[in-house]
Amino acid sequence: MQLIDVSVTIQNQTVLDRVNWHIPAGQSWVVLGTNASGKSTLARLLTGDLACTRGRIEDQNHSAAWVSLESQQELYERELYRDDTDFMEQFDDGTPVSALLTEIAPWSDQHDRLVTVLQLASLLQRGYRLLSAGEGRRVMLARALLANPSLLVLDEPFEGLDQASRVDLHRILGELIAQGHQLILLINQLSDLVVGFSFLALLDKGALLYSGAMPAHIEHAWQQLLAIARPMPALPPRQSAYQLANWPDHQPLIDLVDGFVQYDETYQFRAFNWQLRPGCHTQVRGPNGCGKSTLLGLITGDHPQCYRNQLQVLGYQRGQGESIWQIKKHLGYVSGNLHRDYRVSGNVLTVVLSGLTDSIGVYQNVGGTETALAKTWLALIGLADKAQRPFKTLSMGEQRLVLIARALIKQPPLLILDEPTQGLDDFNRFYVLDVVARILAQGPTTLLFVSHRQDETLACIEQSLVFEPDISAQALFNIVQG
Repeated sequence: MQLIDVSVTIQNQTVLDRVNWHIPAGQSWVVLGTNASGKSTLARLLTGDLACTRGRIEDQNHSAAWVSLESQQELYERELYRDDTDFMEQFDDGTPVSALLTEIAPWSDQHDRLVTVLQLASLLQRGYRLLSAGEGRRVMLARALLANPSLLVLDEPFEGLDQASRVDLHRILGELIAQGHQLILLINQLSDLVVGFSFLALLDKGALLYSGAMPAHIEHAWQQLLAIARPMPALPPRQSAYQLANWPDHQPLIDLVDGFVQYDETYQFRAFNWQLRPGCHTQVRGPNGCGKSTLLGLITGDHPQCYRNQLQVLGYQRGQGESIWQIKKHLGYVSGNLHRDYRVSGNVLTVVLSGLTDSIGVYQNVGGTETALAKTWLALIGLADKAQRPFKTLSMGEQRLVLIARALIKQPPLLILDEPTQGLDDFNRFYVLDVVARILAQGPTTLLFVSHRQDETLACIEQSLVFEPDISAQALFNIVQG
């Protein structure tokens, strides 16, 4: 395949600009780029999902499969469309994983091999909507491989995976290359480089800066790509209307007694007693599917079993007549679930403003002061020039930055960040963590933080909730101080 002077313009914005790239058959490439570099657009070109605006693509391989955050979102939205919960006497968990795999091809030895390699056996009877982001990613990879493509394009496949799953996926991709599969791996972080890829392309702001053999010292090339001059501005003022007035230091923000989540006879976790006190910044750690996001869903009220638990949040007992808005007024929240559910129409500025109304979209009048505040936060994350752009037209990484600004706009008393940097390049990951650290240092915000990445932590973390299996193979959390 060869891209000759290829450009792509979307809504009058040049996304790829005069790209020339030769990809001989059988060669596996890594494409390394920053957020909004055009990686996903390039992936869509390679798989035939998008046509170029100018230039041409010769010998395009139409037997190509694309695994990405976007394609995972499409499957999730299809599952939402098919949701029959309103017509059933129980919650519709979605299409079982086994059925998702046989959609591609009748069950065969290849299915058995992929179930083993991708560790899907325990998921086969689970509905897709019950899967964690990492589990869903493995299912997407299996579906792509079952289609037997001659070219497999993987766009940020490591996002949302715990450390053990990342190691497994590194091994799996190396084995696929050794077996003769042609892969193109699009990533934005050096830690996601996989052994076995011999060729590299560097992409920044739609331009292909380099294509050729993998350099011996790739770090130097990447450092040049990340030499972005963005001085750290002062934080906007803390919004007093959303703070907790005269909250005692000894009174917990969250108080969970014998907490549990149960599906039929299986507990995701149980007998969990925990308090989150003001200023006790806490990190939640554990493998994919252990219940980290479920625990956060209990706190935010987005998980239905919050009302079965003895749970107090910000002084309100769940299920005792409190309004969800009484609690959400004092929360800032970002997660993969929020990202995939933020599907309403609206521009980028509106999304940030919705952090003040705690809604998906804005359905009430906002004043000039609020609008100016939202614009300040957009400038702080480097997206001031995209305030009027439709949110859905941004790259997944840019969308995540906007949702982070939405969570931070109130500088709330309780900040819940569930894999907040998913989809961000190295520069933006550490930039965002630095902004969060400054918020925590300057005011009464307490952080509840989930991250799989070993290099993502904050010095202010005082407590960890660590998932561990007990002897009965049920899930539980252990509390680790310091």
